[in-house]
Amino acid sequence: MTLIPPIRPNFDEPNYDESRITPYTLEDPLTFFDGSRVCTPGDWEKRRQEILSVFAREMYGQEPPKPDELIIELVDEKRDALGGFGVRCRYRMWFKSDKSGPYIDWLLFRPLYATSRVPVFVMLNYRGNHELVPDEDIQVPNVFCRNDFFVPRQNNRPSASSRGYMCNPNSKTVMPLGMILARGYALLTACYCQVSPDPDPDWLEPNPVHRQNPFAYTGVFELWGKRDKRRQDNPTSLGAWAWALSRGMDLVENIPELDASRAIVMGHARLGKAAFLAAARDTRFGTAILNQCGGGGVRLAKRDFGENVALEVRAFTHWYCQAYAKYDRNPVKLLTFDQHLLLASLAPRRVLVQGFNSFDWMDTKSEYLACQAASPAWEFLGLPGLPGNFFPEIFSTAQIGPYLGYVQRAGEQGISAYDWNWALDFADNRITTNHKS
Repeated sequence: MTLIPPIRPNFDEPNYDESRITPYTLEDPLTFFDGSRVCTPGDWEKRRQEILSVFAREMYGQEPPKPDELIIELVDEKRDALGGFGVRCRYRMWFKSDKSGPYIDWLLFRPLYATSRVPVFVMLNYRGNHELVPDEDIQVPNVFCRNDFFVPRQNNRPSASSRGYMCNPNSKTVMPLGMILARGYALLTACYCQVSPDPDPDWLEPNPVHRQNPFAYTGVFELWGKRDKRRQDNPTSLGAWAWALSRGMDLVENIPELDASRAIVMGHARLGKAAFLAAARDTRFGTAILNQCGGGGVRLAKRDFGENVALEVRAFTHWYCQAYAKYDRNPVKLLTFDQHLLLASLAPRRVLVQGFNSFDWMDTKSEYLACQAASPAWEFLGLPGLPGNFFPEIFSTAQIGPYLGYVQRAGEQGISAYDWNWALDFADNRITTNHKS
């Protein structure tokens, strides 16, 4: 007889005891919510839209509309970047014909000596484009930036003292631009703070002006009119950041040196969640690299280990729509969907999930289980799913297939050289399984 552990009374406290995880059931990605089965590729597209619809209503909010106007201005071009083999371009993107209101500054690095159009990584960064390289021409953005104990800042603003921060090999997140370009890829990035400010939880924010509601709903939110407070599914900051990544794809399609058909969306932590949502909503991204997404990303909400729904909706009120809060008391019983369905909605495109095992809070085993549960979508479409049937050891590539893969590592949180190496190999479709399993 199997003993079912009781439901914990206090979901505000994270659980780190596997024996206390309440048994849960995951929905079949190949079964519609009405119980009918997915039988054809046409059915799969209908099922995919059904999945996107429930996540828009119940978790991430409705997808913001495309802009009425899209004005792209080349600010400057430097053709001798990165020791002479790279081209550095700065673009400003406006969304009104008179160039008023919000804008996004994009930074592009591409190979100078490429003989054909090159694939491109599209990603948002945390504190400004100036942190990628020590280039004085790249402006420090005048935007609100949340607290960070590891990077200098002044009055919640990015600081010039962090210029080139990601070139430092000791940084938590590195940007190996030389290697990226030498491998035949371009990189396009913008600061997420320009899109929607991301204040700390209200109990950590001393300035009432910077409270999550309504401060987070500034930036590009002014393009979408006044928020209807009666609605439970208003667009969210995660939705806005995903929207910005799609605007990055619009820019890619306007640059003749880039191959938009081979665009890769990538992100880390909260920006990994945004990349995940962008890939689900925008099929122009042929590949998604999702790095250490944590709760609200790839990991299962029903698996009560580490971060949970109750903690997420209280700490990050602007990431999720109000409807999601109704699941916080008992996700196992109340949720009729989970993150594996959103992951499955990316099929038949290519997805690599990069986990992080140094913090139980992030429960990367749950990310692996989500990959397992989503794998039948690729298999239904005649493609290989997640290889093997075991939780891999750290640094093992045994669970990376050509279309769906999972890998985990230890160390510091951030996008490391290991993560970039796996990302580039996966984009090349040339991962070599190592001996660890």
